Amino acid sequence: MKRWRQSTFAIPTLIGVLSAAGLFAALLGDGPWDALAWLGLGLPAALGVWPLLRR
Repeated sequence: MKRWRQSTFAIPTLIGVLSAAGLFAALLGDGPWDALAWLGLGLPAALGVWPLLRR
């Protein structure tokens, strides 16, 4: 059995859950929810652009 980090779908699932949590936080309200939404939506975007910046 593969470890969780070595699984094919582990990282995409984590990014999807983080994005869903960010979208949910953006719908909930203001204040701390905004910070959570920025983190939840900004981190997956940064992870998606990161390979392009390494070149």
